[in-house]
Amino acid sequence: MKKIGFLGLGVMGLPMAINVLNKSGCQVLGFDVAQARLDQFQEAGGIPITDPEEIYTTCEVIMQMLPTHATITRSFDEAIRLSKPGTVLLDLDSTAPDIILDYYPKLKVAGIALLDSPVSGGNPMAIAGTLAIMTGGDKEVFDEVKPLLECMGKPVYTGGPASGSTTKLVNNMIGGAQLVAMAEGYAFAAKAGIDLQTTFEATRVGFAGGPMYDNKIPKIIARDYRPGARIAVHRKDIINAKHFAHKLGIDTPMTDVTLHVMDWMKDNGYIDYDQAALVKYYEAKMDVTVGEGEEQV
Repeated sequence: MKKIGFLGLGVMGLPMAINVLNKSGCQVLGFDVAQARLDQFQEAGGIPITDPEEIYTTCEVIMQMLPTHATITRSFDEAIRLSKPGTVLLDLDSTAPDIILDYYPKLKVAGIALLDSPVSGGNPMAIAGTLAIMTGGDKEVFDEVKPLLECMGKPVYTGGPASGSTTKLVNNMIGGAQLVAMAEGYAFAAKAGIDLQTTFEATRVGFAGGPMYDNKIPKIIARDYRPGARIAVHRKDIINAKHFAHKLGIDTPMTDVTLHVMDWMKDNGYIDYDQAALVKYYEAKMDVTVGEGEEQV
């Protein structure tokens, strides 16, 4: 039975770790800086760890769902320093492709296999264990840990190192443009004075519909901005996409618009709201209130 370590038990990481715990039959150690999350993990049957060094030194598979590039690269460095040869490091974060390409050979020299394996689907799909999982790295390592990835969702092998991270950028570039378009459309509907719920029911089975539409539009209508997926996390991916596009020497005008709206959200104190709150940009620009009731944040 493998011993698995999970670093980062946040909005996404905690339900992902619990799914691995419940479905894999493995012993799962978890670390987070927040005691409340460690308590929830323990209540679910996991082993809470207060010193992450124990995870690096004792676990055969390390999964990480960390919030920033600084914490991600620090974890890579700690794995190089502390982990045993043969360890598999599953980076489930949305890490910039150039960081993966930098650390993949460094980790390999230390005998550690790095898979860049970002996920998509937000908190609801993390809870359900139905996340989209895009994995780059060595195929034989992917085949080895695929059953663990399947505890959290639907893994697809995307190719060599950094291909998973690049695929996630494609996903979030498209998803970001869709989110901004939905916010604009419903602000337009509110300004025009038509009923938003009726608009949703009439359009959800049309060309605009889909899982994200079904998830986000009811939140917009209810003014429910409690984070299932924070704008801050999505914005990090958009910035990564812009940096990588610059290295490729290409323009990404739709992504420019997405970043402009997300930058406004950051500047106005809404960066940790759910993506549904992007509608607030259009409320300000169109002088309209979208949805009914008090804001939930």
